[in-house]
Amino acid sequence: MRVLVTQPFGEAQLDRIRAADPRLAVTRAEPGTADYRGVEVLYTGAPPRDLARAPDLRWIQLHMAGVNALLDHPVFHEPRIALTTASGVHTVAVAEYAFAVLLALTHPVPRMVEWHARKTWPPDEERWPLFVPAEIRGATLGVIGYGSIGRELARIATAAFGMTVLACKRDPATRTDSGYGLPGTGDPAGVLPSAWFGPAELRHMLPRCDVVALCAPLTPATRGLVDAAAIAAMKPTAYLVNVGRGATVDEAALARALASGRLAGAAIDVFAEEPPPASHPFYALDNVILSPHVSGFLPSYDDRCAQLFAENLRRYLAGAPLLNLVDRARGY
Repeated sequence: MRVLVTQPFGEAQLDRIRAADPRLAVTRAEPGTADYRGVEVLYTGAPPRDLARAPDLRWIQLHMAGVNALLDHPVFHEPRIALTTASGVHTVAVAEYAFAVLLALTHPVPRMVEWHARKTWPPDEERWPLFVPAEIRGATLGVIGYGSIGRELARIATAAFGMTVLACKRDPATRTDSGYGLPGTGDPAGVLPSAWFGPAELRHMLPRCDVVALCAPLTPATRGLVDAAAIAAMKPTAYLVNVGRGATVDEAALARALASGRLAGAAIDVFAEEPPPASHPFYALDNVILSPHVSGFLPSYDDRCAQLFAENLRRYLAGAPLLNLVDRARGY
């Protein structure tokens, strides 16, 4: 069975894929010049738009976790080709990022860096109001999008900080997670949240949260999910961390709430337009940490993707369900 990889994997990663089964003929090529004829399985970050070039293609393993960039791609509308994602590969990195920026907000690290640059200390009477922290021990974390990242956030929140977890997902009755995950991470059985909410119940969850973490994929149903009314339902002492997709939030409403003190702070790694223009109101706020869509960066990303692909190849050859199979109707 011919398997083509169009990501810049090294020989060690290709050998890991080949080791999945001796029946596999695994080759690598550049996506623009690759010969897709006879290829049954493709690993790629850039599927060919002309599917006539790949008449035998039956399955694409994507190099990324989200598929919102492919919603207008021909491959998304070709039911003969299964799509799977790399969801779960960077779960730990994103969850650790989320807590890093949350702690930086609640223990005002940006302000410390600012005073470091001044090469002095504030007057004694100003140190308390400038640097008194907000503790997260025992606080309530609301997770919007209880997938692999949200579940790892919940695990860390409960194990390290004794937080109460509330979960919002498309179908709160389905509490288990069958997607890819590293051993010992996340909450695959869905036992950590103390309460579950559907999207229509989001405004009942938000007033109870001290921290809100956005981890949802971008779909027609989640676009603008956290709108002005949802933001208004949050506590003025609450923090928001967005590691999902920027367009799930009304950015203008969020900026207004942060500028007016209606929210305590936010950490944002994803934006509706990337990079956001220089005129974006987030840049003018001192209670916001912005990062350039890097929360999922990790040095072992390609190694973990190769490991996931090898496991999915074994499943494919055995006729078993694939991990991270995209449901086109849901958009993720």
